[in-house]
Amino acid sequence: MVNKAKTKSETISKGTTAKQTKDIKAEEHIKFGAEVGKILHLMIHSLYANKEIFLRELISNASDACDKLRYLSITNPELTKSDPEFKIRITANKEKRTLTIADNGIGMNKEDLIENIGTIASSGTQSFIEKLTGDNNKDLQLIGQFGVGFYSGFMVAEEMEVISHKAGEKETWLWKSRGEGEYTIKQLETCDFNRGTSVTLHLKSGEDDFLDKFRISNIVKTYSDHIAFLIVLMMLEEQGVIKL
Repeated sequence: MVNKAKTKSETISKGTTAKQTKDIKAEEHIKFGAEVGKILHLMIHSLYANKEIFLRELISNASDACDKLRYLSITNPELTKSDPEFKIRITANKEKRTLTIADNGIGMNKEDLIENIGTIASSGTQSFIEKLTGDNNKDLQLIGQFGVGFYSGFMVAEEMEVISHKAGEKETWLWKSRGEGEYTIKQLETCDFNRGTSVTLHLKSGEDDFLDKFRISNIVKTYSDHIAFLIVLMMLEEQGVIKL
Protein backbone atom coordinates (compact mmCIF):
# COMPACT_ATOMS: atom_id res chain seq x y z
CA MET A 1 0.00 0.00 0.00
CA VAL A 2 1.09 3.54 -0.72
CA ASN A 3 1.80 5.64 2.33
CA LYS A 4 -0.69 8.51 2.19
CA ALA A 5 0.31 10.15 5.45
CA LYS A 6 0.41 13.93 5.29
CA THR A 7 3.23 15.93 6.82
CA LYS A 8 2.28 19.27 8.37
CA SER A 9 5.69 20.78 7.72
CA GLU A 10 5.26 20.35 3.98
CA THR A 11 1.60 21.41 3.70
CA ILE A 12 1.10 24.10 1.06
CA SER A 13 -1.80 26.26 0.04
CA LYS A 14 -3.25 26.75 -3.40
CA GLY A 15 -1.40 29.20 -5.60
CA THR A 16 1.95 29.09 -3.77
CA THR A 17 3.82 26.58 -5.92
CA ALA A 18 5.81 29.06 -7.97
CA LYS A 19 6.80 32.70 -8.03
CA GLN A 20 5.97 34.78 -11.04
CA THR A 21 8.85 34.60 -13.50
CA LYS A 22 10.18 37.26 -15.82
CA ASP A 23 12.25 36.71 -18.93
CA ILE A 24 15.26 38.94 -19.45
CA LYS A 25 16.31 37.89 -22.94
CA ALA A 26 14.43 37.37 -26.17
CA GLU A 27 12.88 33.96 -26.69
CA GLU A 28 14.72 31.76 -29.18
CA HIS A 29 12.89 29.42 -31.55
CA ILE A 30 14.96 26.34 -32.39
CA LYS A 31 13.99 23.41 -34.61
CA PHE A 32 14.33 19.90 -33.27
CA GLY A 33 16.92 17.70 -34.93
CA ALA A 34 15.52 15.23 -37.45
CA GLU A 35 16.14 12.35 -35.04
CA VAL A 36 13.97 14.00 -32.38
CA GLY A 37 11.20 14.41 -34.93
CA LYS A 38 11.15 10.64 -35.47
CA ILE A 39 10.89 9.96 -31.75
CA LEU A 40 8.16 12.58 -31.24
CA HIS A 41 6.11 11.04 -34.05
CA LEU A 42 6.39 7.62 -32.41
CA MET A 43 5.47 8.95 -28.99
CA ILE A 44 2.49 10.98 -30.14
CA HIS A 45 1.05 8.68 -32.81
CA SER A 46 2.19 5.11 -32.13
CA LEU A 47 3.00 4.10 -28.55
CA TYR A 48 -0.42 4.43 -26.95
CA ALA A 49 -0.79 1.07 -25.18
CA ASN A 50 0.51 2.15 -21.78
CA LYS A 51 0.72 5.93 -21.63
CA GLU A 52 1.26 5.98 -17.87
CA ILE A 53 4.94 5.09 -18.35
CA PHE A 54 5.63 8.77 -19.06
CA LEU A 55 5.59 9.32 -15.30
CA ARG A 56 8.05 6.48 -14.75
CA GLU A 57 10.43 8.07 -17.24
CA LEU A 58 10.22 11.59 -15.83
CA ILE A 59 10.73 10.32 -12.27
CA SER A 60 13.71 8.30 -13.49
CA ASN A 61 15.20 11.43 -15.09
CA ALA A 62 14.67 13.36 -11.85
CA SER A 63 16.36 10.58 -9.87
CA ASP A 64 19.33 10.61 -12.25
CA ALA A 65 19.67 14.38 -11.77
CA CYS A 66 19.75 13.93 -7.99
CA ASP A 67 22.29 11.13 -8.29
CA LYS A 68 24.58 13.30 -10.42
CA LEU A 69 24.52 16.15 -7.93
CA ARG A 70 24.99 13.83 -4.98
CA TYR A 71 28.14 12.50 -6.64
CA LEU A 72 29.47 16.00 -7.47
CA SER A 73 28.76 17.24 -3.96
CA ILE A 74 31.24 14.72 -2.53
CA THR A 75 34.08 16.90 -3.81
CA ASN A 76 32.11 20.18 -3.86
CA PRO A 77 29.77 20.23 -0.83
CA GLU A 78 28.86 23.89 -1.45
CA LEU A 79 26.60 22.72 -4.28
CA THR A 80 24.11 21.22 -1.81
CA LYS A 81 24.86 23.19 1.35
CA SER A 82 21.66 25.26 1.24
CA ASP A 83 19.39 22.28 0.46
CA PRO A 84 21.04 18.95 1.37
CA GLU A 85 17.96 16.70 1.24
CA PHE A 86 17.24 15.40 -2.25
CA LYS A 87 13.62 14.89 -3.20
CA ILE A 88 11.29 14.54 -6.17
CA ARG A 89 8.01 16.48 -6.03
CA ILE A 90 4.93 15.71 -8.13
CA THR A 91 2.34 18.50 -8.20
CA ALA A 92 -1.16 18.00 -9.62
CA ASN A 93 -3.19 21.10 -10.44
CA LYS A 94 -6.70 20.14 -11.51
CA GLU A 95 -7.76 23.74 -12.13
CA LYS A 96 -4.95 24.42 -14.60
CA ARG A 97 -4.87 20.77 -15.76
CA THR A 98 -1.13 20.49 -15.26
CA LEU A 99 1.11 17.83 -13.78
CA THR A 100 4.59 18.89 -12.65
CA ILE A 101 7.55 16.66 -11.79
CA ALA A 102 10.31 18.62 -10.05
CA ASP A 103 13.65 17.70 -8.50
CA ASN A 104 16.44 19.50 -6.68
CA GLY A 105 19.18 17.69 -8.55
CA ILE A 106 21.96 18.95 -10.80
CA GLY A 107 19.76 21.08 -13.08
CA MET A 108 20.55 22.24 -16.62
CA ASN A 109 21.83 25.40 -18.26
CA LYS A 110 21.00 26.52 -21.79
CA GLU A 111 23.59 24.29 -23.43
CA ASP A 112 22.43 21.27 -21.43
CA LEU A 113 18.79 21.84 -22.39
CA ILE A 114 19.66 22.05 -26.08
CA GLU A 115 21.92 18.99 -25.91
CA ASN A 116 19.77 16.82 -23.65
CA ILE A 117 16.29 17.70 -24.91
CA GLY A 118 16.69 19.41 -28.28
CA THR A 119 18.81 16.65 -29.80
CA ILE A 120 19.39 12.93 -29.40
CA ALA A 121 22.49 11.08 -30.52
CA SER A 122 21.64 9.82 -34.00
CA SER A 123 23.14 6.42 -33.28
CA GLY A 124 20.93 6.00 -30.22
CA THR A 125 17.82 7.04 -32.10
CA GLN A 126 18.54 4.67 -34.97
CA SER A 127 19.17 1.81 -32.54
CA PHE A 128 15.91 2.56 -30.77
CA ILE A 129 13.95 2.58 -34.03
CA GLU A 130 15.63 -0.60 -35.26
CA LYS A 131 14.71 -2.47 -32.09
CA LEU A 132 11.03 -1.53 -32.24
CA THR A 133 8.98 -4.71 -32.61
CA GLY A 134 5.47 -3.42 -33.21
CA ASP A 135 4.47 -4.87 -29.84
CA ASN A 136 3.60 -1.78 -27.78
CA ASN A 137 4.35 -3.42 -24.44
CA LYS A 138 7.83 -4.47 -25.54
CA ASP A 139 8.53 -1.19 -27.33
CA LEU A 140 7.57 0.86 -24.28
CA GLN A 141 10.29 -0.92 -22.31
CA LEU A 142 12.88 0.36 -24.80
CA ILE A 143 12.12 4.02 -24.15
CA GLY A 144 14.25 4.40 -21.03
CA GLN A 145 17.09 2.28 -22.41
CA PHE A 146 17.82 4.71 -25.24
CA GLY A 147 17.48 8.02 -23.43
CA VAL A 148 14.25 9.10 -25.09
CA GLY A 149 12.01 8.87 -22.01
CA PHE A 150 11.46 12.63 -21.73
CA TYR A 151 9.52 12.66 -25.00
CA SER A 152 7.02 10.10 -23.68
CA GLY A 153 5.39 13.06 -21.91
CA PHE A 154 3.93 14.09 -25.25
CA MET A 155 1.72 10.98 -25.18
CA VAL A 156 -0.44 12.80 -22.63
CA ALA A 157 0.61 16.46 -22.91
CA GLU A 158 -0.22 19.01 -25.56
CA GLU A 159 2.68 21.13 -24.31
CA MET A 160 5.69 20.50 -22.08
CA GLU A 161 7.49 23.20 -20.14
CA VAL A 162 10.86 22.83 -18.44
CA ILE A 163 12.34 25.31 -15.97
CA SER A 164 15.88 24.50 -14.92
CA HIS A 165 18.67 26.04 -12.85
CA LYS A 166 22.04 24.32 -12.85
CA ALA A 167 23.68 23.91 -9.44
CA GLY A 168 26.49 26.40 -8.90
CA GLU A 169 25.35 28.71 -11.72
CA LYS A 170 23.30 31.92 -11.70
CA GLU A 171 20.99 31.58 -14.71
CA THR A 172 17.57 29.97 -14.92
CA TRP A 173 16.16 28.78 -18.25
CA LEU A 174 12.70 28.05 -19.62
CA TRP A 175 12.27 25.45 -22.38
CA LYS A 176 8.85 24.94 -24.01
CA SER A 177 7.47 22.84 -26.85
CA ARG A 178 4.24 21.44 -28.22
CA GLY A 179 6.16 18.61 -29.89
CA GLU A 180 5.51 20.02 -33.35
CA GLY A 181 8.98 20.41 -34.81
CA GLU A 182 10.47 23.17 -32.68
CA TYR A 183 10.97 24.40 -29.15
CA THR A 184 11.58 27.77 -27.53
CA ILE A 185 14.16 28.64 -24.92
CA LYS A 186 14.72 31.81 -22.92
CA GLN A 187 16.43 33.00 -19.77
CA LEU A 188 14.29 33.87 -16.74
CA GLU A 189 15.01 36.66 -14.30
CA THR A 190 13.44 34.98 -11.28
CA CYS A 191 12.69 31.45 -10.17
CA ASP A 192 11.38 29.83 -6.99
CA PHE A 193 14.25 27.36 -6.63
CA ASN A 194 18.04 27.74 -6.71
CA ARG A 195 18.82 24.47 -8.43
CA GLY A 196 17.13 21.57 -10.15
CA THR A 197 14.54 21.02 -12.84
CA SER A 198 10.77 21.35 -13.05
CA VAL A 199 8.90 19.61 -15.89
CA THR A 200 5.27 20.70 -16.36
CA LEU A 201 2.87 18.83 -18.62
CA HIS A 202 -0.16 20.71 -19.91
CA LEU A 203 -2.45 17.74 -20.38
CA LYS A 204 -4.39 16.91 -23.50
CA SER A 205 -8.17 16.70 -23.39
CA GLY A 206 -9.22 13.37 -21.94
CA GLU A 207 -6.07 12.83 -19.85
CA ASP A 208 -7.33 14.30 -16.57
CA ASP A 209 -7.15 10.93 -14.83
CA PHE A 210 -3.43 11.59 -14.50
CA LEU A 211 -4.38 14.32 -12.01
CA ASP A 212 -6.08 11.84 -9.69
CA LYS A 213 -4.06 11.19 -6.53
CA PHE A 214 -4.89 7.49 -6.45
CA ARG A 215 -3.90 7.00 -10.09
CA ILE A 216 -0.63 8.87 -9.56
CA SER A 217 0.13 6.98 -6.36
CA ASN A 218 -0.50 3.64 -8.08
CA ILE A 219 1.77 4.51 -11.01
CA VAL A 220 4.57 5.58 -8.69
CA LYS A 221 4.19 2.44 -6.58
CA THR A 222 4.16 0.23 -9.68
CA TYR A 223 7.10 1.70 -11.58
CA SER A 224 9.17 3.85 -9.22
CA ASP A 225 9.13 2.08 -5.88
CA HIS A 226 12.87 1.39 -6.25
CA ILE A 227 13.80 5.08 -6.43
CA ALA A 228 16.18 5.94 -3.58
CA PHE A 229 14.98 9.52 -3.12
CA LEU A 230 11.88 10.78 -1.33
CA ILE A 231 8.93 11.26 -3.69
CA VAL A 232 6.08 13.50 -2.54
CA LEU A 233 2.76 14.26 -4.19
CA MET A 234 1.15 17.67 -3.79
CA MET A 235 -2.56 18.01 -4.54
CA LEU A 236 -3.12 21.76 -4.65
CA GLU A 237 -6.87 21.64 -4.10
CA GLU A 238 -6.46 19.50 -0.99
CA GLN A 239 -3.66 21.63 0.51
CA GLY A 240 -1.59 18.64 1.56
CA VAL A 241 1.36 16.43 0.76
CA ILE A 242 1.35 12.68 0.27
CA LYS A 243 4.58 10.75 0.74
CA LEU A 244 4.82 8.07 -1.93
